[in-house]
Amino acid sequence: MLRQADLRKREKALCAKISARLSCFRAAGRRGGRKLFRELSFCILTPQSRARSCDQAINALAEKGLLFKGDASKISRVLSKHTRFHNNKAKYLVLAREKYRSRGFSQLADDTFSGSEKEARERLVKGVKGLGMKEASHYLRNVGRGETVAILDRHILKNLVSCGAIPSVPKSITKKKYLEMERKMEKFCQRVKIPLSHLDLLFWSEETGEIFK
Repeated sequence: MLRQADLRKREKALCAKISARLSCFRAAGRRGGRKLFRELSFCILTPQSRARSCDQAINALAEKGLLFKGDASKISRVLSKHTRFHNNKAKYLVLAREKYRSRGFSQLADDTFSGSEKEARERLVKGVKGLGMKEASHYLRNVGRGETVAILDRHILKNLVSCGAIPSVPKSITKKKYLEMERKMEKFCQRVKIPLSHLDLLFWSEETGEIFK
């Protein structure tokens, strides 16, 4: 089991880099609707796919002029080179774009920044097909709203088990289970005096060797 003192030591060593990355996320959120949609699209692609591959997919779509204009079939062909479940994800991306594209994606900005982070997450989960609790939390963090929501994928849960924050990784994660695990992560963060947003990036740096998104 990873000792809490060791975890705090690692966080202290990476604190400046983590803080800088979080500042970048906040800056991204301030850039407006199209940037928000780009980050939302990235998070729609992430289930069972690597973050770097999803980022490459978004870049490829943008370069080909498909992210804001392409139909699902053209988007799917690009995604097939980078992500799993490319057909469904292409459909979800187009549905989200059609939902939000009017008035420069201003409704997406409203849904993202109105109310608390948890209220925003609830709106996004209900309103964006293909976006679950984890993906909505990921999106909010990537646009500067990640102080109170946790991105609970299996890598993070595995690390929480290693730290003694939770007893085991659940076989399936319902919304109720997700919220339960999130509360346990919050309490653990309070005990070790590491912000929730920092702990997520710290765990990912341990997994991947980099602080990405």
